[in-house]
Amino acid sequence: MDAIVSPAPAKKAVPANRASAIDRHVGARIRERRIMLGLSQQQMADMIGVTYQQAHKYERGINRISAGRLYEITRVLNVPITYFFEGLDINEDDESMNPRQRMCLELARNFASISNQRHQEALSQLARALAVQQ
Repeated sequence: MDAIVSPAPAKKAVPANRASAIDRHVGARIRERRIMLGLSQQQMADMIGVTYQQAHKYERGINRISAGRLYEITRVLNVPITYFFEGLDINEDDESMNPRQRMCLELARNFASISNQRHQEALSQLARALAVQQ
């Protein structure tokens, strides 16, 4: 018999457009490159088809940048997309995740990296058995 798993505790809803540390890092890299090229924020905004205010919000990491817009920015600034992520600490904790969520994510990543299907099934059975004991 399968164990009933209780749902994760409810968390505050985080707006989908709320910027994170990664968004701030990307914005800072955009600003850095724009200044290196001698472009004003207004010139940059015109080149990527947004308002001055929107370009400012991108650079400050206030607003998230869509994939399509980031692609356009790479073309205007003449850099590969990886440029914007250089120097980013990929192990940096995401402030929107609690320790339990991080642990679950790590568990899922580790489980997915097990190539032997029998080992995956054994681990899954162990998790079910431990959950029933609770």
